[in-house]
Order: sequence, then C-alpha cells, then structure tokens
Amino acid sequence: MSQPLWTPSKDRIENANLTRFIRQVNDRHGLSLSGYGDLWSWSIEHMEDFWVAFWDFAGIIAETRGERVLVDGDKMPGARFFPDAKFNFAENLLRRRDDTDALVFRAEDKAERRMSWNALHDAVSRLSQALRAAGVKPGDRVGGYVPNMPETTVAMLAASAVGAIWTSCSPDFGKQGVLDRFGQSEPKVLFACDGYFYNGKSHDTRGKLAEILAELPSVERVVILPLLEAAPDVSAVPKAVTLADFVVDHPAGEIDYERMDFNAPLFIMYSSGTTGAPKCITHGAGGTLLNQLKEHLLHCDEKPGDRVFYFTTCGWMMWNWLQTALAAEATLMLYDGSPFAPDGNVLFDYADAEKWTLFGTSAKYLDALSKGGYRPKDTHDLSSVRAICSTGSPLAPEGFDYVYDAIKQDVQLASIAGGTDLLACFMAGDPTGPVYRGEIQRRCLGMAVEVFDDDGKPVRGEQGELVCTRPFPSMPLGFWGDETGERYFNAYFATYPNIWTHGDFVELTAHDGIIVYGRSDATLNPGGVRIGTAEIYRQVESFEEVLESIVIGQKWDNDVRVVLFVRMRGGHALTDDLVDAIKKRVRANCTPRHVPAKVIAVKDIPRTRSGKITELAVRDIVHGRPVKNKEALANPEALEEYRDIEALRS
Repeated sequence: MSQPLWTPSKDRIENANLTRFIRQVNDRHGLSLSGYGDLWSWSIEHMEDFWVAFWDFAGIIAETRGERVLVDGDKMPGARFFPDAKFNFAENLLRRRDDTDALVFRAEDKAERRMSWNALHDAVSRLSQALRAAGVKPGDRVGGYVPNMPETTVAMLAASAVGAIWTSCSPDFGKQGVLDRFGQSEPKVLFACDGYFYNGKSHDTRGKLAEILAELPSVERVVILPLLEAAPDVSAVPKAVTLADFVVDHPAGEIDYERMDFNAPLFIMYSSGTTGAPKCITHGAGGTLLNQLKEHLLHCDEKPGDRVFYFTTCGWMMWNWLQTALAAEATLMLYDGSPFAPDGNVLFDYADAEKWTLFGTSAKYLDALSKGGYRPKDTHDLSSVRAICSTGSPLAPEGFDYVYDAIKQDVQLASIAGGTDLLACFMAGDPTGPVYRGEIQRRCLGMAVEVFDDDGKPVRGEQGELVCTRPFPSMPLGFWGDETGERYFNAYFATYPNIWTHGDFVELTAHDGIIVYGRSDATLNPGGVRIGTAEIYRQVESFEEVLESIVIGQKWDNDVRVVLFVRMRGGHALTDDLVDAIKKRVRANCTPRHVPAKVIAVKDIPRTRSGKITELAVRDIVHGRPVKNKEALANPEALEEYRDIEALRS
C-alpha cells in the first residue's frame, strides 16, 4: 500500500472540529465511533440521527426545527429533510457581530476593501429594507450580474433576509449567455456593476447591461454597484439607480428576517449549458446551509476567525459555497480578476498579507503554476495556510506532487468534487486523515456514495459510475420552469430507481478515497471499453512541450477512436517524434486502448466560464453537430478550429 503524502499531527487531530463532533455523537448515542470511517458509516446507516446531531453541533439558528427529520426518505426525487423547520439562511450567516473582518476584497491591484461583521450586518439591514420597499417579496428572484466583491455578498444576504431567491452570473458573460439564464429565472431586481478588472484592464459593462435589459422585461429595478468608479454614472442604464441612492432612505437597524420553510428556494444555479439552454437548478435554503456548513466545519475544519479563500467568479457554484463560510464565523477572502495579474505570485502575496488559513483553487491553476515554474514555498511564508483545496477538474497525481514539493509540505491537500447539481460535494477532505497521491480523501459525511459497474453493482478498486444511494439535504428542489419534474428526473434518477446518478467516472480506492477519471458522458469507448479522459491528460501534460490538451472519442469505422488535441507551449511544435513519444508514454502508463489514433496541434482549447474544458462541445463540432449554446463558453471562437479537420477524414 502506498505511503501518504501528508498525515495530520496528533495535536491537529485532537483539536479538529471532526474529533469534537465524534465525541458529541458518542456521548449522545452511547457509541464508540473511533474515527472518520466509523463516523461515515454511522452517518449513512443512521442518517436522521446524523443530521440532527450536526444541526445541534453547528448551532443552526431557527424558529423551530420541528419533530420530523426526513419524510419520504425512500423516494428520490421526493425525499424532504426537516419539513417543519422555520429559519432564515442569512440570519445564520450573520450570527457574528463585532469589528473584526468579515470580508476582505482585492480586484487584482486595482481595488482593495474590507468590511467588518458589524458593517456587513448594517449593510444587509439597509439593503434588505430597500428591497422590501422596492416590492420584493418571498419567492421573487433577485439577480446579480456582478464581480466577486463585498457588495455582492451583501446583495445575496439581503435577498435571502427577505425570503427572495438569489441567482447570479459573472460580468464577463456575453449578452446571450445572460439572457439564456435570467430570461428563464426572471429576476425582479437586478444588481449589476459599472464594470470589472481583468488582466490589468478595466471593462465597462454598462453598455452591454443596457442591451440585456432591453430583452429582460421582468426587471423592475437595476442597482449599480461601484467598482470602476466611486460614484458611477448610471444615466444610460434603464431603470438604474446607484447602490448609495437605493439605500439612502433606510438607516441601519436590526434585520427583519423572513422565516422560511427549510425547503424554500434560496438559489437558482445554472448548468454550463454547452449542450443546450442551461438548466435552472433550484436549491433550497436549509439543504444548502446544512450540507455546505458540514463541509466547512467538518471537512475543512474551519473555526471562528479563520480566513477562507476560494478563487471563483459569481458564475460558479464555489462562490455560493464560499459564502456559507460566514456561518462558521470565518472571514471571506474575496478576489476578482486574473490569478496571473501581474504574475502567478498575486494570490500567494494576498495569502501572506492576510494570513489565509484555507487556500481554495482549481486543478488547472495548480497545473499552470507548475508549468510556469513557480515555487511559492521558496518565495512566500504561507505558515498560516492549513489546507489547500482543489476542484473544477480532477487533480492529477503530479498535481499532488507539485503542491507538496513547491507550495507547502505540512498542509492538508483536499481535492474535492461535487457540483452545481447538489451545490455541495460528494467527496472532500478529512482533516484527521492522511492524503494519498492522486486521491480525494473521503466520501462526504451523510452522502451514501458508491461506485457502480456496468451491471449496477457496487465495486471497489474498479472504475465505474458515481452514484448516491440515499437522499441528502441539498438535492435540488427541481429545475425552475420544469412543471412536471420530468427534466429533473431524467437528469439524475432515470438510470437507477431511487438512486442519484451523478455523471462522474470514478474509482473507490483501498484507502476509502476516490479517484475521478472525468465525466461519464465524456468517457471514451474504444472497442466498447470505457476509459476516463483524466488518465490520458495526466500522461500528455507531463510533457514540457505541451501546455494543455483535450481528448475526445471520434466515431470511426463502426467503432470509436481516441483523438487528442494539444496546445503547445510557446517555442515548441508538435513534431512526429513528439507524437510518437506521447503515444509510447500513454501506452506504457495506461493501456493500448488509451493510445490516441490522432494527435493534432491546436491554438486554443474551448472552456466554460468556470475554466472547465468542454470535451462535449469539441466532440459535437468534430462530428458536424451544432453546439447549441456557445454563449456558455469563455472562448467560443476557439471551436472553429476543430471544424472539418482534414486529418480526421482518414
């Protein structure tokens, strides 16, 4: 059995929230659970007891919890947690009141702000009153076309405080991408910014915003947040008012929280939408709070005063996830812009200056740092950082090596995975357990995750389909506008009765960890054998000459052949010798079926706005099928390079 890359100290284990929680469970139920594995098994076998125990441990603020914990627990969809509870999401995130930092913000080197807990409470108080005065009622939608800045957090919390549903996307989205989303959710009030900074440049969004509003009739009021200018001119934006003017008549006071059902809608999230109009995934307030706070407290070991960072935009679920760290009384470290402006040191400079305790990022970012030759361990202190989290795509074993070699040795590296679909994780970190190379540490507590083979049987040590066999609190309430529930059912429950099928191709390891091999719908099937794309990426991107790659299966000669596209590093070309070397390495370290039949150099690789490469869109273009929603892509122009490639005709 392989040796761990990191093992927590006895002191760290002893002082972990997880250890304290196990003690409370043992005392309450007369048990002798002795570690994470025992706790996970108990959380699945005694699911109702687990969620009640965590509710109490987390100190959930509610008018009532009610007697019932889970109804229709044998139905997916249909199961509901805490159906009699009454509470407010924002109230739980604003439990702390003092003059220490609640939010710290940087927009590259262009703007910097901080907001105390008291100031955050007062800002939410004023804005929630203004929203009510503007006619916003429980169930109304409030949209955000916004950067990741303090005022955005305030707007989300104010919307939640009055019982409204928050929905957002980032200001780099094009007009059609915004309309594809907000055109379905129909916000009554829209928060937008005067612009944003990226890669050292400012981008004014007011002209684009006016075009969007012309086709978004649901919006009755637009509130402009200041970033490019202290007092932005909003005269060219219909129905617009500045944030300062919107709240001017509403002095700060105690917040009048709307106490809502546990399963009342809180967020509308959007699928990436690269295969059609994005799905509007509606998430409930209680399930979001309970599942995300479990991850912050138990999987990330966050404590009051911790300083938590995740690199994200407001168009990615990690923004929503990050906000819930406020309920752990942690300070949110916000950043908007490029993580390489002016260079790859910018986030590590920020981490040292503000003493981050959790550094959250993506596998692609870590890979870019590695290929850029950055060694933060040699240039920065980082003594405050206890955990580094990675998500967005599978973190290759070499990514684990890079973190421990070049960033920090004594750190919990928590690769995590879940998605917008559940607004939470299926697999995440265990602060009391070891980290093994290439593996996500654990299946999440309360999440009955299994791996099914092609016959629908649970397996270990084999690649298969990620499923969840029991309900969990943050299952979506449904899809907005899906009145019959058919689209929701078909998305997750059509494969196996009463079982959530997630769409990831994974393996459960001997350590009870998880390896993710890619999306099930992007798996390759040469000769009828399913293989994950992540295995090929790992081999190909180990070549110094290759900057990044994307692989698809092309229908060919009544079978599927593997086609690899590579984006070369500057100064390097794709030679016949390099193609041979790539094929040999893939064959040696994977299997002959993994070896690409074609290797083709490209100038760019299309990706979603959250940074994920889009294998399905490339596959559609190669096969002559239309890509239904190019607006979901950050660089849709890159797709044209993949159309009618001569080398793929033979």
